[in-house]
Amino acid sequence: MNIFPLGLYLLLPAFLAGLLVLATHVPMGMQVLARGIVFIDLAVAQIAGLGVIAADRLGFEPQGWAVQMSAVSAALLGAALFTYTEKRWPEVQEALIGVVFVLAASGGALLLAGNPHGGEQLEDLLVGQILWVSPAQLWPAAWLTAILLGVWLRWREHLGRFGFYAVFACAVTASVQLVGIYLVFASLIVPALATRHYPPRLRLALAYLLGGISYALGLMLSAWSDLPSGAVIVWALAVLGLLGSWAGPKSGNPLLSNQGKTA
Repeated sequence: MNIFPLGLYLLLPAFLAGLLVLATHVPMGMQVLARGIVFIDLAVAQIAGLGVIAADRLGFEPQGWAVQMSAVSAALLGAALFTYTEKRWPEVQEALIGVVFVLAASGGALLLAGNPHGGEQLEDLLVGQILWVSPAQLWPAAWLTAILLGVWLRWREHLGRFGFYAVFACAVTASVQLVGIYLVFASLIVPALATRHYPPRLRLALAYLLGGISYALGLMLSAWSDLPSGAVIVWALAVLGLLGSWAGPKSGNPLLSNQGKTA
């Protein structure tokens, strides 16, 4: 595919969608790392996806309000569940998050079992179709992102357990329908993990920069190579994140190191 100049224009909505995802997921990812609940993003995203699949199974219009309400309601139920399990069994919270993820993923597979297009729907949910994001989808996502980011920046320290999970669930619900579960998880964890050794005043800006460059590079490479955009962006995030981690302070600790986590 020729990406200059018309191709770049066609990639713009996808890039803007990526920036909207990063806007909330980068700061939340730092909090997730600090709390030690890395896989909550996958679990909440999968629960929201289960809500989308259930609404589709009931015959509601794709991208309609019923589907959105189903996804948000499912994610908020997940938030309430994780609030309870963190309070009741904090020592096994990460394990319980994993169990819920598997149950939600299996539930989605069961609901799609009789659907002739089930495999395609499942792939879209996991890998996403970021290249096909339309400008009409960006406006509601932009408003929601602005609201959630304002709440996060203003009341982050006073949200409490359920408040944190609820804001997180709403952010993930919007993001997973734009870019897919895999890319949502990578956007949340990789920038925060790659910049964990940088000074706090620089960390947020560097994490945003790393994420933005990764989305731009991944979209251009996928358009040039005709490979799935979501998967290419995930790899771009991982490679640039690894380079950023090695180049920063206390370099030598790979991306997968668990030491030096900061909020």
